[in-house]
Amino acid sequence: MQLIDGKATAQVIKLEIAAKVKSIISEGGKVPHLAAVLVGTDGGSETYISSKIKSCEEVGFKSTLIRFSENVTEKELLDCIENLNNNDDIDGFIVQLPLPKHISEEKITLSISPSKDVDGFHPVNIGKMALGMPCFLPATPQGIMELLKRYKIDTNGKNAVVIGRSNIVGRPLSILLSLNNNEGNSTVTVCHSRTKNLKEICLRADIIVTALGKPGFLKADMVKEGVVVIDVGTTRVEAPETKSGWRLKGDVDFENVAPKCSFITPVPGGVGPMTIVSLLQNTLKAGRF
Repeated sequence: MQLIDGKATAQVIKLEIAAKVKSIISEGGKVPHLAAVLVGTDGGSETYISSKIKSCEEVGFKSTLIRFSENVTEKELLDCIENLNNNDDIDGFIVQLPLPKHISEEKITLSISPSKDVDGFHPVNIGKMALGMPCFLPATPQGIMELLKRYKIDTNGKNAVVIGRSNIVGRPLSILLSLNNNEGNSTVTVCHSRTKNLKEICLRADIIVTALGKPGFLKADMVKEGVVVIDVGTTRVEAPETKSGWRLKGDVDFENVAPKCSFITPVPGGVGPMTIVSLLQNTLKAGRF
């Protein structure tokens, strides 16, 4: 069993991006600039945004954080997005989700210019992804594909099972794994809450990606020997022995599943760090469009 170290891989990619930024500057080019819009004070969103800002500093990007209170109106947020769309100094930006219930996430997503949509959520980018055209890929699926590539995990002709069908992870990842290219060409099954015979489906899989947010869901009796397991789940569970009183747990029963795997990602330190670095890759690409 080999552990897929997302933290170490992300650090290598950051160094690669930093070198490219230095090259851009030495040639008189513009420093990539990422902006983030944060509504409210959700703890998880605050942590994620601060990580993004820190990562921008590490690679030499400019970063801007725009804050709004939870009672911001939808119009105010749309006006902000319009200003960012028209600001030539901003290469790409994100609107941190989730948003308050009185704001339509769909309307916000559609209002972001596809050329600045470094989260890769706009339907134009999703459509281009499905057609195998150049675009901004959703950060977490892109990070997973990067891990498979860098660990030289063969996907060609393999049976891949994706558990979870969200528009952020499961659905786009299933498309990427099935594309006709070097990192795709898998036969993909997407499983969800209505799937029957899930155990039997998983036992036939060469690659399993879990993205459903249920701690310890994937058990050892659901996987075959030599399987590759990518755990996207990050759920806080009580842990009185820790200083914080909680710890992150993935969708996989790691202790019992790992011995059967050829490769597996840990939680934390697997997919998570790759999500942020993928956002940086998209921002670098945006600056060159």
